[in-house]
Amino acid sequence: MTTEPATQTPSRRARRGAGASGADGTAAASGATPATADAGETDAERPAEDASSLVAPRAATSAERRRERIESATRAATRATRTIAEIIRPLGWVFLAGAVLLWWLALAFGWKELLVAAAVLTAVLAVSVFFLFGRTSYDIELDLTRTRVVVGERAVGGLALVNRTSRTILPSEVVLPVGHGRGVFQVPRLVPGAEHEEVFAIPTTARGVLEVGPVSVRRGDPIGLFERTHDRRQAVDLYVHPRTTALDGLSLGHLRDLEGLPAQHLARDDVSFHALREYQPGDDLRHVHWKSTARAGKVMVRQYEETRRSHFVVGLSTLRHEYRSDEEFELAISVAGSVGLRALRDSRILDARTQEGPLRSPTPRRFLDELSQLGHSRPRQGGIVALAGALAVHAPQAAVVVLVTGSGSDAGDLRLACSRLPEGVRALAVVADDRADAPALKRIAEADVITLGALDQLPRAVRKVLS
Repeated sequence: MTTEPATQTPSRRARRGAGASGADGTAAASGATPATADAGETDAERPAEDASSLVAPRAATSAERRRERIESATRAATRATRTIAEIIRPLGWVFLAGAVLLWWLALAFGWKELLVAAAVLTAVLAVSVFFLFGRTSYDIELDLTRTRVVVGERAVGGLALVNRTSRTILPSEVVLPVGHGRGVFQVPRLVPGAEHEEVFAIPTTARGVLEVGPVSVRRGDPIGLFERTHDRRQAVDLYVHPRTTALDGLSLGHLRDLEGLPAQHLARDDVSFHALREYQPGDDLRHVHWKSTARAGKVMVRQYEETRRSHFVVGLSTLRHEYRSDEEFELAISVAGSVGLRALRDSRILDARTQEGPLRSPTPRRFLDELSQLGHSRPRQGGIVALAGALAVHAPQAAVVVLVTGSGSDAGDLRLACSRLPEGVRALAVVADDRADAPALKRIAEADVITLGALDQLPRAVRKVLS
């Protein structure tokens, strides 16, 4: 006797498949068997498509659709609010608030005077909005004749705007940001194919790197209620180098011989011949001096002194507490720049370093670019003493070390700093002190110390050291 299909209880997988595929709930409640499920069919014999229905994407619920619509509307409202906030100027907000207030007072109290004032403000706002319409599709070219200048020089540049569209562009303004300031140029009405040029000069009063641009086109009403800006994303870095002085006729490498100062121990091979000695097992036969061997009757080999290549190091302390004023700090940077440039022009290996790390100095231009970006270091990085220790670690083969600091470093700090330098190195310390009227020279331990009050005193002071 077989069981009736109506009384057959569907398996768990069949019930899940029916729920996932959206089967009618009333049919399940009445005990109806799905059409795909036979009375004698087992779970293993189910069609493969029933399993795929378990992972099929389900339809979004009404709550989820409502949440998605709210999120989309919120994003659109945020973009619109940001756009409106960028268009309305502070004076425009004042006019808008005044118009709303006047309309409310006029309608609430029935004052005709306030009604007229509200209508006038509304008309002014409506007319001002029309100045925002119109295309400002200029082709803009920004050109700086020099991207690197010295403090006090002017950087001259040009701005060319061309209307390459087929319609006339109404008058507008071009905004050129320069550092924290900006320049505004009035552009007249340009017919198709017309061109407008502006020449500008950027005065420089401080060392640094100025970002010139990006150029943006601004359109607005004459009153200044609304403003629309189109960014052209074209910016140029202007490097303002520190002042330097030429050390003409001075070869700073002469503080140490061109071949370096000979060390105290001898080596088997180098570039500096020292003496002859008798051959010992393990000596290189290439160094045998055959004439002396024939004359002495025993094998003689050459003996050399170990020498070091001329390696010029400039250590510039950037700790704020070592300088009485910003002028002293700028003087110290100018001194380091002047000495470093002289070393590069003498084809020396220059290693410039601050508490923040090394300064890239493969070329004079790159070295000055690095100096243009210098700022004060953090107090935890230490002062001139810590800098001298870093130089001893990273430049142990230095031939000449020039330490540059401010008047905040006393004789004890300089003595301790010089004691940390590698043994046998020639040390020169330069102290920037804006109170000094003339350069002063003194000796601290094994180092010559020069105190300067102005950059033009540096050549004469270095000449005294070399003499």
